[in-house]
Amino acid sequence: MVTIRRALVSVSHKDGIVGFAKALVERGIQIISTGGTAKILTENGIPVTSVSEITGFPEILDGRVKTLHPFIHGALLARTDVASDTETLHQHNIQPIEMVVVNLYPFEETIRKDTVALNEAVEQIDIGGPTMIRAAAKNFKHRAVVVHPERYKEIITELDTNGGALADETLFNLAKDAFQHTAHYDSIIAAYFNALVDDAAGIPETLSVSIRKELPLRYGENPHQKAALFGKFSQYFQKLHGKELSYNNILDLTAAVQAVSEFERPSVAIIKHNNPCGVASDDSLLVAYQKAFECDRTSAFGGIVACNRPPDMETAKAINEIFTEVIVAPSYDDDVLAFLKKKKDRRLIRQMVDLQNVRELDIRSVFGGFLVQDKDTERMTKERLKVVTKRKPDEHELESLLFAWRVAKHIKSNAIVFARDHQTLGIGAGQMSRVDSSKIAVKKSQDAGFDLSKSVVASDGFFPFADGVIELAKAGAVAIIQPGGSIRDEEVIEAADEHNISMVFTGIRHFRH
Repeated sequence: MVTIRRALVSVSHKDGIVGFAKALVERGIQIISTGGTAKILTENGIPVTSVSEITGFPEILDGRVKTLHPFIHGALLARTDVASDTETLHQHNIQPIEMVVVNLYPFEETIRKDTVALNEAVEQIDIGGPTMIRAAAKNFKHRAVVVHPERYKEIITELDTNGGALADETLFNLAKDAFQHTAHYDSIIAAYFNALVDDAAGIPETLSVSIRKELPLRYGENPHQKAALFGKFSQYFQKLHGKELSYNNILDLTAAVQAVSEFERPSVAIIKHNNPCGVASDDSLLVAYQKAFECDRTSAFGGIVACNRPPDMETAKAINEIFTEVIVAPSYDDDVLAFLKKKKDRRLIRQMVDLQNVRELDIRSVFGGFLVQDKDTERMTKERLKVVTKRKPDEHELESLLFAWRVAKHIKSNAIVFARDHQTLGIGAGQMSRVDSSKIAVKKSQDAGFDLSKSVVASDGFFPFADGVIELAKAGAVAIIQPGGSIRDEEVIEAADEHNISMVFTGIRHFRH
């Protein structure tokens, strides 16, 4: 137990601080404060001792130096059960400060502004605050440190219960909060400075990651797994209607939006289990949806539908004809939103950020650490394609090849995509053999009733053998886009020539594991 007699209060986020400080004073606790916090407390009739009165030294450098003084940090770091510490305090006439109530300059809020300048951001890097927090947290057996306003009420309750003291367990938990608070703060600063440097590798030497829990989830991929959502997802997506998003919903929603963001024309992607059931582009969003749906009507049931345009009423009615877990779009007209809300459980999501402008690292956990890579934002153009067969693709085929190639980026490897006229006709995903993916794609297209003659095919990786090309030729494909780079490229090209198929190499691959 630690009895609280003096508290240093200096907060940037002032929610609830007046009521908390008043409650402390009513319990006989002296308040020490600085700057803006002292001003607000004094204006509300709360007696305050300024830090300058304690240190005998004024705030200097426009407030950059206020609390960095032995009379403050000696008061925070002294161990009450160590005789020499007590003697040192007595020798220098330093009175203990048992509680620190501090939160930090709003650096994170400042850098969210599009127009923030480096100098403005730098001035929001707190120095004295983190130092006080860490000092009190290090000495948690003898000091209390409060960084979250959510704690104020429970602390007053415990002070009343314990006759003005806080329990050891509370002190430890407050210290844990404090170290998480300063670690998060420093990680935001480090990430900001990293982002200012155009590093050719794109990966920093030290990865500082500290993200807050945004909301708990009912469970993870399966009901027996605990889960939560961390970060700033709500800055990217807004739920307008329906049940809370599940772990799997969030994964599929992300995959759907990434896929549909590839295209400039009105486009729709329907996702199930992180893979597209169908993707299509057209001048009409309704037609794009219909084409995407035709690719795999069965799998689309219970899927995620992403549109890169606000859905009109006709498109909304078409989507409404089957059960859809989630619809995500940049916005919704009021009448369309009212219509879609008639199904109470379906989630309606507004995408608030253009993902093409988002630069974030792709981070995945492994035992003992993380794998980190930059996002696969590579865009292929006609000019970069290398024709390697006798037959050259015509302009219409080139357009279809580039469409299929963009879709393949968003399909689990091994990925095979049949397409024509900006519409997927059959998709084979996630197989250990590229030939198996080809067979699945063919079967899917047949089940959908498509004729694959004059279709094109995208393969996310090279063909290790000619058998994959032969399988595609049998189905009716007339052009193939693939990375190239196999030791058997000559055999593969020869097979394409034998079947009068055009083949182009991209020189890059789009594996997605």
